Amino acid sequence: MARTVREVLAEFNRRGITITEWASHHQFSRVLVYAVLRGDRKCLRGQSHRIAVALGIKDSELLHSKRKH
Repeated sequence: MARTVREVLAEFNRRGITITEWASHHQFSRVLVYAVLRGDRKCLRGQSHRIAVALGIKDSELLHSKRKH
């Protein structure tokens, strides 16, 4: 189940990591990660979709298709 942005940010705070550190560790653009977290991106495909899945705020469509079979 997908998490909310608030839950993701709370986890970052608990772990003591910044969004920039997380983005760098996962080799994502810091600017794009912030845009995803602000809701500026729909995250339907491409890099923003991969970021949303990695953050846990969006489930991967591949996971859904595997569950149906």
